[in-house]
Amino acid sequence: MNEKEIILEAMKKAGEPISAGKAAELTGLDKKAVDKAFAAMKKEGSIVSPVRCKWEPADN
Repeated sequence: MNEKEIILEAMKKAGEPISAGKAAELTGLDKKAVDKAFAAMKKEGSIVSPVRCKWEPADN
């Protein structure tokens, strides 16, 4: 599984919009790696932000 898939799984398990810091905490990934993955995922449209600074999978 790549970082994006790991992060999406953590988001789905959380069941609510999460911040990059929370994603790093849940996945055990480095915060910088999460920030980089979030940036790519935002461009792809695979995550959306319903609340400022919080993200969730786009397919919710």
